[in-house]
Amino acid sequence: MRYLVLGSNSFSGGSFIAYLLEHEIESEVFAVSRSKEYEKALLTYKNHPKAANVTFYQYDLNRDLEQILLLIEEYKIEYIVNFAAQGMVAQSWENPAQWIETNTLSLTKLLSKIYKFPFIQRFVQASTPEVYGASLDIKESMCMAPSSPYAASKAAADMMLYSYFKTHAFPVCFTRSANVYGRYQQLYRIIPKTIMMIHKSEQLELHGGGLATRSFIHIDDVSHATLKILKEGKNGEIYHISSTKSITICNLVDVICQEMGVSFEKSVKVGIPRASEDTIYLMNADKLENELSVTPQVSLLDGIRDVIEWIERDFEILKEFPDFYIHKH
Repeated sequence: MRYLVLGSNSFSGGSFIAYLLEHEIESEVFAVSRSKEYEKALLTYKNHPKAANVTFYQYDLNRDLEQILLLIEEYKIEYIVNFAAQGMVAQSWENPAQWIETNTLSLTKLLSKIYKFPFIQRFVQASTPEVYGASLDIKESMCMAPSSPYAASKAAADMMLYSYFKTHAFPVCFTRSANVYGRYQQLYRIIPKTIMMIHKSEQLELHGGGLATRSFIHIDDVSHATLKILKEGKNGEIYHISSTKSITICNLVDVICQEMGVSFEKSVKVGIPRASEDTIYLMNADKLENELSVTPQVSLLDGIRDVIEWIERDFEILKEFPDFYIHKH
């Protein structure tokens, strides 16, 4: 089987490739990202013994569409997973057109060509629970109510893909994962950032006092679910990948502080709330369990310990990288 992972430098994309190398032994993996291939300390699959089996292409979905199309057609790639996207809620307000261009328009241009390729068996779109807005017990059947340009751009992409499924039977499935974390995650995300700040003996600014409630799920569980959906999911269906347990950001940071033996009060500074940040996401993942028999296996505490071990191992390298978001376009 041949797999194409768009957004291969992303945390989720790189981790999914590593999972493929481990569990799909006879597969060919093609990785596409707009940036140069990241180094080992920041990219999961580069640490896998079979990393040489991955063929990397530095292509930008916004600018190199023809090259991506040629790659898909030349190798008759059967499975495509799209992690490529402009992320970040707050920053999407600063230049929303860029989020629309990458997340919606460029994907639509790709879709308008590949829906005609008969060899494609499945296209998985990595969506986001942001499309629902703040809510409790979010089910796949709920209407979308995005509250930021980022969320709106992802919702529009999902609707475009679904229209090609309805009209042209394009074999697409959608995943919506809640607060993924694990080793090799971007250093500005809350779990690695907290650990890095503690190691640097610097205070973490906790926006809004950390009152937002989230359900965190380990990247290994997400990768496992994504492959299961890729192979056994039903076309046109949405699948939530989420833990059933929730925690406030404040309590999450406190757990990390306890695990690292430092004082929460000395390690944290309370910040102000951010505009358009939804305070709660609690996703219902019964569908994934009932239809595909997939449930999370990694506990939050074990997952946090996994991230701590990675950062402590590679701290001398990681400390040279920024732990804040840098916008690229």
